[in-house]
Amino acid sequence: QVQLVESGGGLVQPGGSLRLSCAASGSIFSINDMGWYRQAPGKQRESVAVIMRGGVTNYADSVKGRFTISSDNAKNTVNLQMNSLKPEDTAVYYCKVVHSSAFGRYTVWGQGTQVTVSS
Repeated sequence: QVQLVESGGGLVQPGGSLRLSCAASGSIFSINDMGWYRQAPGKQRESVAVIMRGGVTNYADSVKGRFTISSDNAKNTVNLQMNSLKPEDTAVYYCKVVHSSAFGRYTVWGQGTQVTVSS
């Protein structure tokens, strides 16, 4: 069983920065990709940034140039550096890990961390 622990959310003023971290632990054989998603009130959950095995990244258009995703494969962690934050970035941010074993492919979600951008 794999568990995800997220940290780093909070309240920040527009134009500020935050760094989210997610650590995966448990029975991990191979990680396929790790990513961050967000869900604002009344809206569907959306992909923010994903990093694939091998380092290929994919960003939502709304965060390109402002957010940077990175991972430490040895520690099974994924980080999201968020700069130039805007009020519309306010949401609950969720970490997602897709991993594989001899028995199959699994998706695990974190519990979510609140990010609020407001003056």
